[in-house]
Amino acid sequence: MEIKVLGTGCANCKTLEKSVNIALTELNIAANVVKEEDIQKIMGYGIMRTPGLVINEKVVLSGRVPSTKELKEIIEKYK
Repeated sequence: MEIKVLGTGCANCKTLEKSVNIALTELNIAANVVKEEDIQKIMGYGIMRTPGLVINEKVVLSGRVPSTKELKEIIEKYK
């Protein structure tokens, strides 16, 4: 499983990255988590607001930081 956190380094982007790692630990799921900060690559995913979350090359969230509970549900759905 590959998870990308899209964002240029804002506080919400960093929070989402930490939350993803916490959720993965709680779910006991191994994944490759990548923080993508290149604006051209971020734009390539078609999101208009960061942070963005991409699981296995599918955009599953953008523009907000979900709760840990919601994040775990998203990861389970798209793994």
